[in-house]
Amino acid sequence: MRRGITATALVAALALAATACGSDDETGGSKSSGELSGTVTWWDTSTVGSEDKVFKKIAEGFEKKHPKVDVKYVNVPFGEAQNKFKNAAQAGAGAPDVIRSEVAWTPEFADLGYLAPLDGTAALKDQDDFLEQAAASTKYKDKTYAVPQVIDSMGIFYNKKIFAEAGVEIPKTIADLKAVSKKIKDKTGKTGLYLRGDDAYWFLSFLYGEGGDLVDADSKAVTVDKPEGVKAFETVKDLVDSGAAKTDATDGWENMQSSFKDGKVAMMINGPWAVADTLTGKEFTDKANLGITPVPAGSAAQGAPQGGHNLAVYAGSKNLDASYAFVEYMTSVESQAQTAGELNLLPTRTSAYSKQEAADSEIVQFFKPVVETAVERPWIPETGSLFAPLVTEYTKVLTGQTTPEKAASATGDSYRKLLKGWK
Repeated sequence: MRRGITATALVAALALAATACGSDDETGGSKSSGELSGTVTWWDTSTVGSEDKVFKKIAEGFEKKHPKVDVKYVNVPFGEAQNKFKNAAQAGAGAPDVIRSEVAWTPEFADLGYLAPLDGTAALKDQDDFLEQAAASTKYKDKTYAVPQVIDSMGIFYNKKIFAEAGVEIPKTIADLKAVSKKIKDKTGKTGLYLRGDDAYWFLSFLYGEGGDLVDADSKAVTVDKPEGVKAFETVKDLVDSGAAKTDATDGWENMQSSFKDGKVAMMINGPWAVADTLTGKEFTDKANLGITPVPAGSAAQGAPQGGHNLAVYAGSKNLDASYAFVEYMTSVESQAQTAGELNLLPTRTSAYSKQEAADSEIVQFFKPVVETAVERPWIPETGSLFAPLVTEYTKVLTGQTTPEKAASATGDSYRKLLKGWK
């Protein structure tokens, strides 16, 4: 990313201040006696009520292994964590020692100087065991700034009872999806698909399906406003306009989850992170009623975005040794196998897939090949910022406030303002 001299100096100064000041918490500790001690504050961004309980339990296991270390567990809402961490790190006060970073945040935090490089530290034990595509998001300018904790992608979740009642088969293409949805509506009165309308991450599978992408990082070119991007916007608009899908402009997660869990819609697009919550719905007291299949192919391809979360260490931590050890523990084969077994989350370590917990999880086994073929997002500092202008136009298209052509063009214009010097 191009920066002016003033901006570069400012970021460098802030990074130095953050490193010098650390957080406000009493996190000091040492390993001089050969034993880790002190406090490690961890910001977890996992789902409250399901994932958070398991991650907190695993973190407590680290305390048992290192009795002189106190892990201060803090669950920070995912939607708030990115800016909250940047604000705290910039101020040099209040940042955690360890943060659960969405994969797109990692290069941004590293570019700002807020993360400690992990190469040569205890955090990167058995580095070659990580899946290549999972490790890709942890690197920035030839250094490693995070450790991959979970990897994911997206698929179609479907209600098997509704499918049986309507007498329909699993859709493999967008055309199939429309036909299946129409038959479900005719036979049951229910909507076929809930398409989340307030989060552009749910748009990516359609964009990839038309052969498009947001940007081409190698050639530094914006591509979202090319014909493939326009076609993707047309595809999602048609799903809503035709009645194949229902959508929303706000509170999309809750609307989507409740509609699917209560049997008001037959399908939704989601990822392994949603399985635990989905199975709490009345429609899925029998877990076997939940089906999962790849996102239907568009006119050019079939693809879903690669997602996931990394664990990163704050550069200003007062307890780096314990923080490195904590990251290693939380991303170990044993910890990843436990999350696979209890939460159906996909490990980032190759060897974890041979563990019984992962082998016994149908969800993990389903999503593993999906993840292997998922489309990587560009690992540039601005990746996380690409979604704000995109979601504005995506929502407007779905709610009839703009056209696909205007949405693609407006998004492209916003990207070129953000990515200085890009075509």
